[in-house]
Amino acid sequence: MTTSDGALDLLADLIRRARRAGADAADAVLVGSAAISHARRLGKLEKLERAESRDLGLRVLIGKRQAIVATNDTDAKALDELVARAVAMARVVPEDPFCGLADPDQIFKGKAPELDLNDPAEPATERLIELAQAAEDAAMAVKGVTNSEGAEAGWSRSSVAMAASNGFAGSYAVSRHSLSVSVLAGEGTGMERDYDFSSVVHAADLDDAATLGKAAGERAVKRLNPRKVNTVSVPIVYDRRIAGGLIGHLSGAISGPAIARGTSFLKDRLGQAVFASGVTITDDPHRRRGLRSKPFDGEGIANAKRAIVEEGVLTTWLLDLRSARQLKMATTGHAARGIGGPPSPAPSNLYLEPGPLAPDQLMADIKEGFLVTELMGSGVNGVTGDYSRGATGFWIENGRPAYPVSEVTIAGNLKEMYPRLTPASDLEFRYGTDAPTLRVEGMTIAGK
Repeated sequence: MTTSDGALDLLADLIRRARRAGADAADAVLVGSAAISHARRLGKLEKLERAESRDLGLRVLIGKRQAIVATNDTDAKALDELVARAVAMARVVPEDPFCGLADPDQIFKGKAPELDLNDPAEPATERLIELAQAAEDAAMAVKGVTNSEGAEAGWSRSSVAMAASNGFAGSYAVSRHSLSVSVLAGEGTGMERDYDFSSVVHAADLDDAATLGKAAGERAVKRLNPRKVNTVSVPIVYDRRIAGGLIGHLSGAISGPAIARGTSFLKDRLGQAVFASGVTITDDPHRRRGLRSKPFDGEGIANAKRAIVEEGVLTTWLLDLRSARQLKMATTGHAARGIGGPPSPAPSNLYLEPGPLAPDQLMADIKEGFLVTELMGSGVNGVTGDYSRGATGFWIENGRPAYPVSEVTIAGNLKEMYPRLTPASDLEFRYGTDAPTLRVEGMTIAGK
């Protein structure tokens, strides 16, 4: 691990100041970022911006009390004021028996894994303009597309440095290239919208702009003239664009704080079968060029690839130090850290591993069912597992998508949905939380 622009030296000095001011322990994080964003609509430029920032967060601990302050001013006088505020706050806040830094023997040491997270080339603004234009032009060229919500292209690079009084110090940098387009098809009240996007670490992995735009246009046209369907219980197939949401609900349900509070529908299921026996869900912070990869967690603890669900069995909670202490367990290295708040657990590159069947094979025996391509609303109860979402997509007849459907609600309970879930073979890593096309039996569609 290397120092970036003296960031680790700055943090080490800040921690020394905090200790001299009366803190028993302290840690700090410095995030520097640069970003370019371009947006256009119907061939006209709407936005071309560049932003740069440098933000610093300091946490100090006095006994079992902690306080966190943040700033973007890093001159010596400002740092002294920052430390004074933090220490003063820590003396008066309520005690938290579970807060605290990692023990020195817990912190990450040694050589960081090679994750290839930083594309060294910053794109020219002209290149971003070209990408957005190509994507929108290709989408608008699809027969039936009548309007555009716009296309956007962007780039960013962030450097993260962390240090603590327990001896930890580390830094890394991440880059991001993105491209998106959204268009409408049809006329008047019969218009339908759809989109496509690509977000990657390296520019070389970005989807072809024209191909992406064409896909967005074709999706919008396919949604024209949707029908309504009757209320019925049928198999639901989640398109892989939105299937990762089901895995996201799992990560919330197995987060350490939810388990410690008893506010999760999976609070008593550790070590038990939650999914069917063929389902494995993996979290991999060391995936090369992964959208959420990082060499260590937000508390300076080593992280590693692990099966969250293995052959259907829930194997672990997602834990940071605080929630691990509450549960009398060991941290799993899932702490995430921002500038203005304490660490909390979060997954990295979380994905449901693919099954053996292609999506068309997964649907082949469905006489009637629903292929969901977009979800609306957030009707998921993390305490009970109750699930209710607005949805659009395509009605399945005799194993094939037959016609578009809109204005329906799909409902079930995640405790019952997870064991009835079957994955297809088409996993792609596009979102950070990813899944292939998924089939879930016996859900209810509330229609007309």
